[in-house]
Amino acid sequence: MTHSNVLTERRGAVLEVTLNRPKANAIDMATSRELGEIFTEFRDDPDLRVAIITGAGEKFFCPGWDLKAAANGEAADADYGKGGFGGLQELRGLNKPVIAAVNGIACGGGLELAISADIIFAADHATFALPEIRSGTVADAATIKLPKRIPYHIAMELLYTGRWFDAEEAHRWGLVNRILPAADLMSAARKMADELASGPPLVFAAIKEIAREAEDMKFQDALNRINTSQFETVERLYRSDDQKEGARAFAEKRDPVWKGR
Repeated sequence: MTHSNVLTERRGAVLEVTLNRPKANAIDMATSRELGEIFTEFRDDPDLRVAIITGAGEKFFCPGWDLKAAANGEAADADYGKGGFGGLQELRGLNKPVIAAVNGIACGGGLELAISADIIFAADHATFALPEIRSGTVADAATIKLPKRIPYHIAMELLYTGRWFDAEEAHRWGLVNRILPAADLMSAARKMADELASGPPLVFAAIKEIAREAEDMKFQDALNRINTSQFETVERLYRSDDQKEGARAFAEKRDPVWKGR
């Protein structure tokens, strides 16, 4: 993949995506569209199983929307391409694990991009904020997602005040999985990605679809949809060679060989 503002690297079944837009890795319309193309290709490539999203440099993961581009005429409700702003948070059918390796400042849309991932690792110097109130805009995705990820009253405080918080606080509220020294961040993210890439992709797809679709459903309604084969990924899993392989491997006391079919 060739893009001007985003670096990509394939490592076997893992795709590494690095925002590379000095000085701060801010996202304008062109960068958002690039990210949308990248994550769409990741979603549709059967040889790719896990993605890592991070930022270039040591200071910024992503500060979100490029306010300089906004000042030059880009609208807050512009067409940001496939997957919406950042290419990830609205991308339909993305049923593969995504890891965010937050290497520095993640604020505004950059924090929204991070919480669109499934697992978040943060460097120990990373800081976070949702400062949209100061520029007269709404952190729309965060307003929807954050009260479901962390305690409601904490989420509302962060949205109302726009205050900064550090990696320790983010971890305390369960917003990030692990805090790591900056030098160890990518190696830890890659280790996790490799572990997931060796796992059962059809099972992961089912987990992700169920978790996403069931978020606003009653428990019994979601369970009924599973039991009546109304989730495409679950139906595919239970008719797959991988499901049979998992049972055989368990009976034969060996590691399964997952093929994603």
